[in-house]
Amino acid sequence: MYAIIEDSGTQIMVRPGDVIEIDPRTDGSEPKGDLVFDRVLSVSNEDGKGGTVGTPYVEGATVAAEIIAEKKGEKLVSVRFKRRKGMRRKMGHRQQYLTVRIGDISGG
Repeated sequence: MYAIIEDSGTQIMVRPGDVIEIDPRTDGSEPKGDLVFDRVLSVSNEDGKGGTVGTPYVEGATVAAEIIAEKKGEKLVSVRFKRRKGMRRKMGHRQQYLTVRIGDISGG
């Protein structure tokens, strides 16, 4: 059984037991808690064949998940340069992520 969920504009295919990284919550939810994804685009049957496709979301379908940790991604370095102008700029960025374990897929 699998489901396709939407989170922060990204579509993610998940199965029970999967560990995925998502963008951090902006609603202030606590780390080491539970999440419920209610924007489910598609849910497969128990045998993995067929299923339900939403328009755009499947009514009553949810995916439960457990927050494992908050972490930072790899450092990305961006460099801007204009020739013959003496302009050089170096910037760095580390993206924040939530590591989540998928639990129960219900509905559909």
